[in-house]
Amino acid sequence: MARRKLVAGNWKMNGDLAALAELEGIAAAAVAAPGVDVAIAVPATLIAPAAARVPGFTIGAEDVHPADKGAHTGCISVPMIREAGASFSIVGHSERRADCGETDADVRAKAEALLRHGMHAILCVGETLAERDAGQAQAVVTGQLRASFPDGAASGWLSIAYEPVWAIGTGRTPTVEDVAAIHGAIRATLVDLLGDDAQAMRVLYGGSVTAENAASLLGAGDVDGALVGGASLTAAKFVPIIDAGAAL
Repeated sequence: MARRKLVAGNWKMNGDLAALAELEGIAAAAVAAPGVDVAIAVPATLIAPAAARVPGFTIGAEDVHPADKGAHTGCISVPMIREAGASFSIVGHSERRADCGETDADVRAKAEALLRHGMHAILCVGETLAERDAGQAQAVVTGQLRASFPDGAASGWLSIAYEPVWAIGTGRTPTVEDVAAIHGAIRATLVDLLGDDAQAMRVLYGGSVTAENAASLLGAGDVDGALVGGASLTAAKFVPIIDAGAAL
């Protein structure tokens, strides 16, 4: 079935108030491409000013805590990001899994917290280079997906992002055929988990997506959009990716 493309940016630990000027060009490109959904996840400190800078444009968070409140110093809850103006959050990004020791159970709990509050989740899965070289990529990715998959998941509020860890920020990307194969395995796993609704759930590709490779990656089988890191920091680099999605 045809699924609308979603092109989402992840600013990571980058950006300041001056950088929010880039959102104006990105939001304008989103309006000019009504067939594509466009969103940007920004650092928590920028959610409120970003939402104010581009009203009506989809702003999200890069992570959330699974609890609504409590003694969790330095963390941010789903009600907090929603009040600030976010409408979604990334969960399970490989940098959170690796740098912060997040487990599949942690990721699942965060996605379920977003569900409780009616917010969208982009749930990330992906393999390391060692795992790919050992021929374990599909097994690792589908295993992460099953273990991280939230109870009550449905296509209306959850998207999956496949991000080969070894391709993030390195300029390296898998072949289009490799991407299609992993996305196909993810789709098959979703069918097993969800049944018919799996055909409506979007599966994004993330890992050194650029203006130069966006068209080929977004055109691969079962690729329903992109989760973009560094190229989402400026309109000049991100808008061509939106345009590539709109052309398909």
